[in-house]
Amino acid sequence: MTRILSGLPAAARELLSGTNWKCLQHAYGSGEDIPASLCSLLDEDPEVRSEALAALDMGVLHQGSLYTVTAPAALFVAAILDHPMSLAEHEGHFPWDDGPPRGLRAALLVWLGQVAESAAYGEDPVRDRADWQWAPWHDETRRERDPDELAALHACRKIRPALYDAVEPFLSSPDPHVREAALRAAVPLLSAPGLADRVPRAATLLRARLGAVSGRRERASAARALGVWGMDTADLLADSDPAVRVCAALGPTHADRPRDLAVLLDALRDPRTTDGWFPEPLPGLDGWFRFTVLRSALALAETFEEVAPVAVAIVAAGGTSVVDFERGPILLRAFAGGYDPAHPISPAQRDLLRAFVDTDGSTGGVGGNVLWFRAAGLPDTREAIAALL
Repeated sequence: MTRILSGLPAAARELLSGTNWKCLQHAYGSGEDIPASLCSLLDEDPEVRSEALAALDMGVLHQGSLYTVTAPAALFVAAILDHPMSLAEHEGHFPWDDGPPRGLRAALLVWLGQVAESAAYGEDPVRDRADWQWAPWHDETRRERDPDELAALHACRKIRPALYDAVEPFLSSPDPHVREAALRAAVPLLSAPGLADRVPRAATLLRARLGAVSGRRERASAARALGVWGMDTADLLADSDPAVRVCAALGPTHADRPRDLAVLLDALRDPRTTDGWFPEPLPGLDGWFRFTVLRSALALAETFEEVAPVAVAIVAAGGTSVVDFERGPILLRAFAGGYDPAHPISPAQRDLLRAFVDTDGSTGGVGGNVLWFRAAGLPDTREAIAALL
């Protein structure tokens, strides 16, 4: 421990000595044990490093929850990103993490990205609703945070400029794994309201990488990041790689809305191929890629009729495992203002409801989408929907 302490950057040493860790909390109690875990991240023993990373995952950011200890711990992690030991590799700590050894620096960057994602949650309701996992009842069930939770949230949002400044140099790392991890952290960090001034420089770095690499994954990730940050990606809509074109069309800003929508709908016509582009989800995007593409298309469409042919085909295809991520959002978009019995159902809405009725033998039909039908103001039984037709 003495050796580790003596080799720490000054900012990391000051955090350890200047923070009252006993007054802070993590998922399992007092934060007084966290300094030892933080220092163990730089231990020469790979098993010790792996256990220290597990402590970050399990205690400091337990299942995405922020604690009063999270912000100072994140600042410490940011301060050691360029430490020589960060080049070391380690095995995964958890039994289910049986992949190849990972570099410490990339793992720390991924963890900082997870902190940034948690800090951003709830900050922009419009952005949250565009997420592929959002459901209308999420907003209704969001509970009030207690004082410690609010303090942890505000502390983590306050340090985002410092975290980004530590992450940015690694957007140009020669190691592709480190570059990807840095981009995963940079995307939510630069989505913060107070960091807009850093976006142009980050965009320049990504544009430089786009011209230097040919790999689909990295180029698509860069295109998506540029779009998330509100940069113009119209030139990438003509890219030779369809995956890059789709990521450029995801938005949320759109210089050429019809063209963006056409790119997204084209990808949804062959969802199996679209999912196959990224066997491992892109940074910051869990789940099948088509879920994100669909949400973006539904949000971009000015009327349901624009997306109806593709949307109806998705519902008619049936299936049992993706109710909340495909058919439910389609239904809510078709009845965006809620079903009004005083107004006739449009032909596109009628085709969609017919597809639900015809596939009700599986949970992809009316019976498996009860909450979504209720959210759209519609009856929630097959018989009642059939009566509308």
